[in-house]
Amino acid sequence: MQTSFIGDVVLTTPLIARLAEDGEVDVITTPPGATLLASHPAVSRLFVYDKRESDSGINGFLRIARRARGSQRAFLCQGSTRSGALAFAAGCTERIGFTTSDGRWTYTRRVEYRDDWHHARRLLSLGDPELAASSGDPGAAAIRPRLYPTDDDVHAVDRLLLHRSRPMIALAPASAWHTKQWPGYGELAALLADRYDVAIIGGPDDHAAAAEIVRCLDREHVIDATGKLSLLGSAELIGRSLVLVSNDSSPQHLASATGTPTVTIFGPTVPGFGFGPLAPGSRTVGNESLACRPCDRHGPRVCPLGHWRCMNEITAGEVAGVALSVISGETVR
Repeated sequence: MQTSFIGDVVLTTPLIARLAEDGEVDVITTPPGATLLASHPAVSRLFVYDKRESDSGINGFLRIARRARGSQRAFLCQGSTRSGALAFAAGCTERIGFTTSDGRWTYTRRVEYRDDWHHARRLLSLGDPELAASSGDPGAAAIRPRLYPTDDDVHAVDRLLLHRSRPMIALAPASAWHTKQWPGYGELAALLADRYDVAIIGGPDDHAAAAEIVRCLDREHVIDATGKLSLLGSAELIGRSLVLVSNDSSPQHLASATGTPTVTIFGPTVPGFGFGPLAPGSRTVGNESLACRPCDRHGPRVCPLGHWRCMNEITAGEVAGVALSVISGETVR
C-alpha cells in the first residue's frame, strides 16, 4: 500500500519486485502512482485509491477495502492510520509497517525505521529485512528502482525529439514545495545550451517554470516537455539524457529508475534524509555552510529565517560545473 507522493511510489518498486519473487503482488496506490505502475511486470493487480476525490470519505474507503480483499499480507509503505485501517478492513491478517508510522497501532509486525538508510532500502526492509541489512549494505543494484515505459511512451518521446541530433541534458525545475525550487535554471540552461539541447521535464502545472527557462535560450535548442508526456514518458525522456539536473523532487527518482546520472540541488532538505539520487555517477549540490540546514523534512512554505540562502547562494556556474563533470565521468574528490 503506497499512497504517498510520486517519488515514494518509484522508491517502492524494489520492494514490489522482491515480493513478486514469492507470489502475486497487488498494489493500492493513487491515480498518479497507478500510471507509473500500470506496466510494471511485478504488479499483479492495481487498485486505484483516489482518496482526495472520487474515493474520499467512508464510502470510498469501504469500496477500496472490498475490492482489495484476498491478500493475506499488507506492507504499509504509506504509514498513516487510514492506510493501516484500510489493510485491516481489506482482511489482511498480517499488517507490516514501520515503528515510527502513525498507523503502527494497527500493525501486526513493526520494522525499525532506519534514519541512516536510503528510503528505497528502508522500504525494502519491510519485505526482506535480511537483504536490506546484509553486509551493512545490500548494494546499489538491490535498491535501485525500476520503471517500464510503454511503447506509447517511447513513441511520444520519439516524436518530441524528431530531427534533433545534439546530445541532451534534462532539467526539472519544479517541486511541490516552493522552497525546494532552485531559482537558477534559466541561467544554467544558457550556460549549457551552446553544447547541448535542453529538455525541460514537468507536468501541466509547470509551464510557468519552463517558460522562465525558454526565455533564456534559443528555441532551436530547448525542448519544453512540460505537460506533453505521461510520467513514464518523462522517465523515457530522462533516460535518453546525459544527465538530469533536478530539485529534491520526484524527477530525480525517475532518473534513478532509468539509470540517468543526476545532479540534485538540495536547499532546505539534505540527502541524509534518505531521498537522494541512486543512479550511478550522480552528485548532489547544497550550501554546506549554513547552520540552519536542514530546516524541514519536506520543505517549508517559506524560509523560516526569510533569506532562503540555501538556494539563493547556489550559483548556476557551480551547478553547470558539477553537471559537466558528471557527463565527463570525473570522479568525486
